[in-house]
Formats: sequence, C-alpha cells, structure tokens
Amino acid sequence: MISSSRPAPYLLWTVFLVIVFITAISASVFYFSLKAETHIRYVGIKNAASEKIAKTIWGMELNAKNVFDEVGKHLDSPDAVIEALESKASLNAEVKGYFAAFVPDYFPEKGTWFEPYVHQSDSSGAFKVTLVGSARHDYTKSDWYVRALKTHESFWSDPYYYYDGTNTSGHYCTFVKPIFDSRGQLVCVSGADMTFEWLTKNLEQIDAKARSNEQLNQYRLFRNLDFYTVVLNRDGACNSHPEGKGLTITDHDAISDLLQKKEGKVDMDVNGVPCTVYYGPIEFVDWSVAVVVPRQDMWKALEMVGLGLLLATVASLLIVWFVYKRRARYAKAD
Repeated sequence: MISSSRPAPYLLWTVFLVIVFITAISASVFYFSLKAETHIRYVGIKNAASEKIAKTIWGMELNAKNVFDEVGKHLDSPDAVIEALESKASLNAEVKGYFAAFVPDYFPEKGTWFEPYVHQSDSSGAFKVTLVGSARHDYTKSDWYVRALKTHESFWSDPYYYYDGTNTSGHYCTFVKPIFDSRGQLVCVSGADMTFEWLTKNLEQIDAKARSNEQLNQYRLFRNLDFYTVVLNRDGACNSHPEGKGLTITDHDAISDLLQKKEGKVDMDVNGVPCTVYYGPIEFVDWSVAVVVPRQDMWKALEMVGLGLLLATVASLLIVWFVYKRRARYAKAD
C-alpha cells in the first residue's frame, strides 16, 4: 500500500490553484500599475506640450498687440498707419506679415478698401508694403473680418493654406485684433500672419526633450517610447505634425471634447497602426495638443512580464509535479 504520508492528489491541485492565483494577482497588479504609469506619463507629456505652445502663442500675441497698439496711435493718416506697421514689423521672426484692414471709406482718399500689408518679400526677412484691399480682394467679406466686427474681440483664425506662387505660400494662421479710435468706434481689423514652422519646431523640441528626460524614462520596461505630438483643430484634423504622421480624429465623443476644449483619450488606427491618442486643449486658441502612442509599444512591458509569469508558473507546476511523483514513487516502494 501507498503510505499515508504521500501527498494526496487534492494537495497537488491545491498547490496548483495557489500558484495560478498568485500568478493572476501578480499579472493584474502589474497591468493596473502599468496602465496608471502609462496614463500619467503621456498625460504629463501632453500637459507640458500644451503649456509650452500656449506660452509661445502668448508671446506672439504680445508682440502682435504691440504692433497694433502702434497703429491705434496713428490713425490720422494712411501714411502714418503704414509707418506704424513698418516700425514694429521685425518684432517677431515667426510673423510673415502684419495688416490693418480699415472699414470702408475710413480714409476717403483711399476709397472703399484700404488694407496695407507689411510682409516679408523674400527669404532675407526684409519687409515691404503692399496695398492688398480691392474689389478682387474684398476683405470685408472675409470670415475673420466679419467675426471681428461682430465680437469686437481678438482671436486666432482657423488654419488655412495660402498660395500666391511665391515663397510666402504655405499653411498659415492669423492672430486678429480689432482696433478702435478714441471714441470707441471700431475703425479697422488688424492681423499678424504666421506660418506653422514655429509650431512644428515646438513639437520637435517637446518630443526630443521628453525622450531625453532621464528621470521620466528611468523605467522604460522594454518599451521604445515611440510616441509623437501633434496639434489638432476643433474638427479633429491635424494642423501640425511630424512628417508623414498626420491623423484625423473621427470619434464623435472625442470631437465633442475638442469642441468643448476638454481633455480625454481615444483608441484609433493611425496610418494603419493601432494607437491611443491623449488630447487636451491649448490655452488662448481653439486647438488641442495630442500625444499619439502606438499600443504595441505601450503594452510591450505587459507582454514581456506576462510571458515571464507564464514561464515561472509552468516551471513551478513542473517542480511541484516532479516532487509529487518522486515522493509517490518512494512511498510506493516503501
């Protein structure tokens, strides 16, 4: 007979269940810890990007307002307006041009349209003056002009593409500010045109800084951290992104968040790659910043640890089974 000291089969199953339970708990704890760490990591990067871009935009606004304040002090003649624009035109290297679009017939000698535009004419950065208002370019029907007349408030325009066959062609956005005379009457709508080169530079700097931050990346956990940062319009389309990495959000809930300037995240395919996109608003503008993270890289640590736990579990079970069979054999021999 087999000795009663031999481990009973139920004991083997008990050990088996304990090992499986401990493995499951360990995997769950690691999963939720990794999920929390990942969320904190990329929300933090997103918030830092939003803050940096907002500070840059605020600086651009201040420089543009200095130009427009100078125009507001020289409303006595068309020449004085042009001189005022020219005197401050070089305040910000990212600005490609400043304009002041006056209400019709404000200067009778200039007729219905008077819109001096002080802008960079070539790659040297030198500025020249062009009078762009005309029946062909009736700025009074432009969205930015109509909006300024209705709201009497400053704002950033939606991104747009401008093409004239010269080096000034490109993707732009415009900071718009209404100007009032001493009686409080709106006399013109001024603006500063900026390309998205500065925004692309900002995004590159943000990503590079996040990737090189030793404290942030102390625990990589098998991940490559292949994220990148983009800027989104209210409709979910990109207005700035690394080359070849544009995206458009189509999820209704996410678009609703963008319209309401809320933060959130959405799982979606980006250029055929499953990703999680963390997004949040940028102060001063109707844009949002988003951090795009490939899910495969995000969960690589879970896959590696899960594989390690599985191997450890199998090894533990094999050891228990080996010990059980060995004792059973000795007990039978007795």
